[in-house]
Parts: sequence; structure tokens; C-alpha cells
Amino acid sequence: MQNEQKKSASLLAALALGTFMSALDTSAVTVASATIQKSFQVNLATVEWVITGYLLIISGLLLTFGRLADIVGRRRIYATGFAIFTLGSLLCGFSASVGLLIVMRVVQAIGAAMMFSASSAIIAANVPAAKRRKAFGLIAVAVAVACCVGPVVGGLLIGTAGWRAIFLVNVPIGIFGTVLALRFVPRDENLKREPFDVRGSVLAFFALLLILLPLDLSASAGFSMVAFCVIFAAGIGFALAFVQWERRAAVPMLNLKLFQNRVFSACLAAAAFNYAAQFMMAFLGPYYFQNVRGMTPAMSGLLYMPMPLATMIVAPISGSFSDRHDSRTIGAAGMAVMAGALGMLVFVGDKTPDAYIAVAMALAGVGSGMFQSPNNSAIMGSAPAEHRGSASGTLATVRNVGMVLGVALSGAIFHAATRSAGTRLAADGFSGIELERATATFGVHAAFFAAALTAALAMTASLKKGKRESATVSKRG
Repeated sequence: MQNEQKKSASLLAALALGTFMSALDTSAVTVASATIQKSFQVNLATVEWVITGYLLIISGLLLTFGRLADIVGRRRIYATGFAIFTLGSLLCGFSASVGLLIVMRVVQAIGAAMMFSASSAIIAANVPAAKRRKAFGLIAVAVAVACCVGPVVGGLLIGTAGWRAIFLVNVPIGIFGTVLALRFVPRDENLKREPFDVRGSVLAFFALLLILLPLDLSASAGFSMVAFCVIFAAGIGFALAFVQWERRAAVPMLNLKLFQNRVFSACLAAAAFNYAAQFMMAFLGPYYFQNVRGMTPAMSGLLYMPMPLATMIVAPISGSFSDRHDSRTIGAAGMAVMAGALGMLVFVGDKTPDAYIAVAMALAGVGSGMFQSPNNSAIMGSAPAEHRGSASGTLATVRNVGMVLGVALSGAIFHAATRSAGTRLAADGFSGIELERATATFGVHAAFFAAALTAALAMTASLKKGKRESATVSKRG
């Protein structure tokens, strides 16, 4: 019994380390963007591709590696991804130009996509159903801890050893993590050696890339509506072609009958709304704290920290509790708490006490922690064993899509609201700094209100999923 518990703990440690390292790297690189810009003497728009290219490549490849995990083995995909991410980190650290750095970040993204796409499927295949939600809770903790310490660690490394250190520090950790994965992630049994759907993979990659790219660039200066519509329409075209091909393919990359399962589809929708709501707040919150309330970046970070800290505490408790109770109620309650917390931020003004904001952020983290573990477990538990890699890749894809949508929607709502409020407030006699702050406050409040509504949609989707968390899906899509 103790031996089994030790093996399970080692397995979760291997998975949590990969999740932690990739999440930590993302937040640390964000902190390093200004330093990288100065180092290579390029404009900020170029440096943004160090971050954007990484996220887009991950999003485009998650479905592909999820399906490959079902065919060649989840252990092989995860461990190989860990090794590739580590190699990419080493190459990033020695990049001699910003162009080379962007290319090496693509290498990192390939490794990260392999890890993300396989990790949930490994948990679903190797952790007993009664303990599965607790396991997902521990993975959520790894993400929360990375979000907490990422900016701090990144700042310390940049200040003491330069921006290259944020990549090179991954190398010894990555080597250890790869060995850990090879030793403690069980070998896959009873794999079905089916042919890989190359055409479906290509169509899915370009569909996701061309849909997410304009959304990501929509707030950039100089990105026209014509370019947005053309690229987005091309992405939709690839998506429709992907669906049509998958319906006819003998062995599809993504079995579309998975979406006929009410639990699977509703939980994916809930996950998308959850991450969109979170990133609507995460994108505009620091802007509001620093540019309107006049806080320092350090103080802004401290006000944001209660959210990941609360998630870190609540997620494993929620996972363990939902292993014995109806996950619908727990997940929906979590989204109700998050919606309430985001609603609190709608009323924040320039004289609102910092403690009020900290409480709202903490409540948002509590809601997220209550939701994530039972929802992720329900998604993986509703997929048959032979499609868990695809299900894991789909979940990770939906998570990234939700993040990009959150940033794009918050930016669009903010700009539309500030334009409308600016005209009205100027007519009322506002001018100068007073006008700028008032319009920005109105725009942020509008975005926070939209985020609260988005969290409420996640709550509704969570309630709609039904009680059953198992499914039988035929091979043919």
C-alpha cells in the first residue's frame, strides 16, 4: 500500500514539475520583455513575438500531440516533450539575436505542447477515479505557485544574471524532470497502433493558428480590421475543412463523437468561459492599478497575488472533496464565487481601500480553485480510455483559446467603452488627467462587468453537464 502511494506521489511530482516549469517560464519571460528589447536594440512589437509565438505554437499543436499520445504512448510524448523543452531553454539562453530567440521559443513551445497534451491523460489513466480530482487539484496548485513566484524569480534572475538566466535555469531542472518522468510515469499498455491523421493535424494547426492570431493582435496598433477579418475568415475556413475531413476520415485525429457526450462538451465550455473571465481580469487589472490608481508594479503584483495563492490552497481541497460529492455543485459554486468577486471589482474607484481589492482577488482565486479540479476530472473521466490523449489535448487547447479570448474581449470592451465615455465626459466638463482617469475607469469597469457575466456563463455550463462522468465513444468519428 505504501509502495503504491509512493509511486503515485512520484508520478504526480513528475507531472507537476513539468507544469510548474512551463508556467514559471511563461510568467518570467513576460517580466523579461523590456530587458530583452534593450539587449537586442529592437522595438517592443518584435519582442512581443517571443511571448506570442510561444503561445500560438502551443495552441496549434495541442490536438496533434494529444492524438499522438493515444497512438505512440502518453509516457513517450510527455518525457520527449520535457527533453525538447529543456533543449529549447538551453538554445534560448545562448541565442545571439532576437530572431534566433523567437525560433528557439518555438522549440520550447513544441516541448510544452507535448507535456500539456499528455499530462491530463496520464492522470486519467494511472490515478484511481476516487482520487483523480485531488490529483488534478495538485496540478492546479503547481500552476498557481508558478504564477505567484514567476515574476519574483524572473526579476531576481534578470537583476543578478541577466535575461538569459531565466532560460538557462530550466536546464538542470528539465534534465531532472525528464529522468523523473521516464522513471515514474508508467508505460502505456494496450495501445492501438492506428495510423496518424496527418491531414487532420495540418488543418487543425492552421485553423487554430489563424483564428487565435488576429484575436491576439487585435489590440495592437496598426492592425487593421481588414487584416483581422481576412485572417480570421481563413481560420474559420480551415476549421470547417477540419470538421468535414474528420467526419469522413477512417481514423480521425479527433473523434467528434466525444462532443456528443453532454459532460464532455459542457465542461469544455465551462473551462473556456472560466479562463476567459480570469484573463479579462488579469489583462486589465495591472493596467488599472498602475495607470489609474498610481500603484508601483510591485504593489500591483502584491494585489494580484491573493488570487493564485487562494487557488493554491483551495484547489487540492476542492479536488479531494469533489471525489466524494457531485462535481456539478462544487464547480458551479466556484464560478458563482468568481462572478461575485469580479462584480466587486466593478465598484472599485480611486479611493477604494487596497484591502477591498485584495479580498476580491482572493475570492476570485477561491472560485477558480473550487472549479478547476472537478471540472478537469469530469472532462477526462467522460472520455473513453483510447481517446484520453485527444481529450487532454482538447482541454489544453480550450484553455489557451479561453486565455486569448479573454485578452481580446477585454481589450475590445475597454476601447469601445472608453471611446463612448470620453465623448460624454468631455461634454460634462472633464479634461486632462481627470478625463483620462475617468474614461479609463469606466472602460475597466465595463470589462470587469463582462468578465463577471463570463464567469456566470461558466457556472451555467457547469450545471448543464449532467451527473454522469463516463462515456463510450465509437472509434469512427
